[in-house]
Amino acid sequence: MPIFSIPIEPKGNITCTQPSPKAYLIAFDSPPDNRLTPSFLNAFLLALDILDHRYPKGVVITTSAISKFYSNGLDYKAAIAEKGFFENKLYPVWRRILTYPMPIIALLNGHAFAGGFMTAMMHDYRFMNPHRGFLCANEVEIGAPLSAPMASIFREKVPSPNTFRNIFLEAKRYNALEALKEGIIDGLGGMDEVLTFVAEMKLVDKVKTGVYGSMKAEMWKQTVANLEPGEGTDKEWAQMLEDRKTRAEKEIKNVEEWEKRSQDGKPKL
Repeated sequence: MPIFSIPIEPKGNITCTQPSPKAYLIAFDSPPDNRLTPSFLNAFLLALDILDHRYPKGVVITTSAISKFYSNGLDYKAAIAEKGFFENKLYPVWRRILTYPMPIIALLNGHAFAGGFMTAMMHDYRFMNPHRGFLCANEVEIGAPLSAPMASIFREKVPSPNTFRNIFLEAKRYNALEALKEGIIDGLGGMDEVLTFVAEMKLVDKVKTGVYGSMKAEMWKQTVANLEPGEGTDKEWAQMLEDRKTRAEKEIKNVEEWEKRSQDGKPKL
């Protein structure tokens, strides 16, 4: 039985159950693929707040009720069209996860692409279905530039610079075994394996001293800073795109001048 449920527009919900004492399971069910829409993000943030302030501290596990997808990321066109989406909707959820005062584990039962992959990286631990799903940051394929926190979370958490490169510049798709080998995830399996991990690592006990969240804020301080209001925000991202456009215009002008000089028979440089 769910201990609570929160609706996601237009026809989804987030439910929270308690599969073992002080272990809370947040399950996303927003068809078809758990896109990170404003309604989804609002519901997710509220679920985290409810557990933090109304239930005994323990361990939080997030997963999907849709077997094929953990999350397929943003509705990118809608996200960039909505003023303040990143600063007011997406980043507060990421910051909440990243600095959450309890251990928080992403149970990746299906695909996690782009923003869905990034959301999983904000968690403390990641477990992945060994038989289904890929992890992929495909921004280079869809023409979506990286904002500061999107890049820094991988820079801080992925062990190898080569893996960091392959994730973004090759849009490499990692199955579970590859992701485990590269240190992107921490284990293979489903709910039973996650609960065994929680028990073996005594994760519930880690919250007793009250410093769990503040320790994570220090550990991942660059990404935390990038997620703060005024940092890594829509305005900063828009300026980055504008700067890129200005540089491109200058580069094109240089090429056009070179072409003109070449046609005139003059030295090319």
